[in-house]
Amino acid sequence: MVVKNDMTAQNLRSAFGGESQAYQRYIVWGNKAEDEGFPGVALLFRAIAYAEQVHAGNHFKALENIKGGHLVASGGEFGLGKTTENLEGAIAGERFEVEQMYPAYKLVAKDQGEKEAIRSFNYALEAEKIHAKLYEEARESVEQGQDYQVESVSICSICGYTETDGMPDKCPICGAPRDKFKEFTK
Repeated sequence: MVVKNDMTAQNLRSAFGGESQAYQRYIVWGNKAEDEGFPGVALLFRAIAYAEQVHAGNHFKALENIKGGHLVASGGEFGLGKTTENLEGAIAGERFEVEQMYPAYKLVAKDQGEKEAIRSFNYALEAEKIHAKLYEEARESVEQGQDYQVESVSICSICGYTETDGMPDKCPICGAPRDKFKEFTK
């Protein structure tokens, strides 16, 4: 795993920074949801935070041959509001990654022949699509004054694939077996 091109390396660092921020943000927003009486939303935030940690780790590993300090520019949603507002921020962040960031990063990595970066970006992109959908469902519940109805959330520790109230025998994104999933429960 050797990154040869600086542009791909910069994109991996930026994605690492963004995913690291998302991890922290989702932990904080999960605590807020818990405080506001939405344990299902809190569970969703905490589980997806782990998926973002998986993505950050994949990006970091893809950079294993790059040493030294770097200034890292990365986008991130900021603000701590009510749970509905925090879910809006989560949806906006996930949509940005799905619609703009990861498709562009994948194109650059593909053009530069950076196979490990392509894999890492693809894993994140596919998982983020699911995250956006789940956050939209949670927002709809909260807007109706109800908690998000979920008992468990399972995350693939290889790619961040996310499934609610169940666990596949094999990850549909990366093919990892069931024992590579981490389950979060209330």
